[in-house]
Amino acid sequence: MKNEARTRAARPRFTDRFGLFSECLLTGVWIALAALPLLTFPAALAAGTRHLRRHLAGERGGFRAFATDARAAARGGWLVGASVGAAGALLLTDLAAVRAGLPGGPLVGTVGILAFIGLLVAVVRAAARWEPGDTWRSLLADAGRCTVRDPAGSLLLVCGMAVVVLSGALVLPLAVPVLGALAAAAAAVEARRPTGDRYA
Repeated sequence: MKNEARTRAARPRFTDRFGLFSECLLTGVWIALAALPLLTFPAALAAGTRHLRRHLAGERGGFRAFATDARAAARGGWLVGASVGAAGALLLTDLAAVRAGLPGGPLVGTVGILAFIGLLVAVVRAAARWEPGDTWRSLLADAGRCTVRDPAGSLLLVCGMAVVVLSGALVLPLAVPVLGALAAAAAAVEARRPTGDRYA
């Protein structure tokens, strides 16, 4: 009887965990579709993390709600995406200087890589806490502070981004659903923050 009770208790937990896993994979596909213009990646990630938060809270939502959030987040989010693109282009210029053997090139290249990673982490953090009506400027200012003050959370997001990159390098289509795991990691990092710590 005890074994049967344990089995019954374990089934809902397994179902909930598998349901969250499948929701993450589906959300990754949605994020990839919404991020196809590239400039909309921050908005797509914001909509994806908000969808996962709704799912965890037991609220109803689907692709229509995701698309509505993505459109709302894109109003200012495309500027963030453009900034990331400009920073990436600058990083490529720095790396070209390193390959050319210019004096101080390795130092400049290292600083550029670290700065770009820090920018990506801040953008992911900002997207993870986006809500309708929020301004990306305020979100990024807060996320920049948290990137420095919460190194453990930042490292978790760096690892999540590395998994996406490595998955894409091995099998490109695999990076699409893995984006959902990055969104879940971002939502988890945001959930670690104390209540009321927003825009501190």
